[in-house]
Amino acid sequence: MSTTTPTPPAPQASSPAATGESVGSRVLRALLTQRTVLIVVLLVAVLVTFVVMDAGGYLTGPYDGDTLAAALINLVPLAMLALAEMLVIVSGRGGIDLSIGSTVSLTGMIFGFAYQSWGLPLLPAILVAMVAGGLCGAINGFLIAYLGFPALIATLATYYGYASIALVINDQKPVTGDDIAGLYSSAAQSVELPLIGANLPDIPVGVFYFLLPTVVVVYLVMARTAYGRRLFATGTNDVAGHFAGIDVRDTRFKAYVLAGVIAGLVAVVTTAQFASARPDAGTSGNGMALPAITIAVLGGVAITGGIARVAGVVLAGLLVVWLNAGIPLAIEGNDGPQFQLLALGAVLIFAALLNGLTTRRYGGTR
Repeated sequence: MSTTTPTPPAPQASSPAATGESVGSRVLRALLTQRTVLIVVLLVAVLVTFVVMDAGGYLTGPYDGDTLAAALINLVPLAMLALAEMLVIVSGRGGIDLSIGSTVSLTGMIFGFAYQSWGLPLLPAILVAMVAGGLCGAINGFLIAYLGFPALIATLATYYGYASIALVINDQKPVTGDDIAGLYSSAAQSVELPLIGANLPDIPVGVFYFLLPTVVVVYLVMARTAYGRRLFATGTNDVAGHFAGIDVRDTRFKAYVLAGVIAGLVAVVTTAQFASARPDAGTSGNGMALPAITIAVLGGVAITGGIARVAGVVLAGLLVVWLNAGIPLAIEGNDGPQFQLLALGAVLIFAALLNGLTTRRYGGTR
């Protein structure tokens, strides 16, 4: 699944045959310019490496289909937030949302109140969380699109603001209760895939209830709507977009609102996974924003805006999740999680270097 991206024309416009390009150069071009192909290759490399290590007895636990399927529960919130980051990065002018993790924390608390304390049914409570997330995104979008704040500064400020409100709104205590606890049993469920599921491990239900609908909606918005075309045009060159009649500020503002709505949905997912609405759900440890940005960049989203692929982002999320599932099995003790951070940093540097190289040599990814 890919979006239509206004990729700048590549310097090597002539056919490989006409330019006498070697087979190796053509393969390298395909790997660098078609990000989904590269990520699939890296994904296979990661899987083969850990499977071989498992067969050789170098892992402390099995790295098999059940492990990979269970790891998908971590893919749901990370991939959704990476798609949210994709929307704001594509909007250009240094677009980024550092507050996305604290938005998850704050909207999670609001969802907890709505569902547990106010007694709202589940669907209205989810809508409340989405609206709250949209409002958080609207504040970011207003500061950035209409007041001209740099996205880095604006979202860093709101990161602190949202995180603080999430902590004080319930005296730093999580929202718990029977209703929220009941969500945990639903989130922990796995279901069998139709037709071929008998031969495969069961898949966490969050993949079907939250991740796949989000992927489809984001893809349709970006690839099949006039707003999506305006968003890519704004990110590519907002001055040209302005002269073309695009309301650049409104387009950029809505990107942050959509990102906030997705964060509200992620808050529901994390509340179900933790069996409570935690005030630090999106900010504890290293938070959820940095992994989401890493996945978006690895997935081929140009940090300068205007270029992105939904499929690349989802595959990049899968790569990070399955890599993180194997590292603790290869490294015993408490060092495993620390090496996960090292791997994430290495992935981010690799992705940034790769994006720069691809842009300089081939004019960008596709």
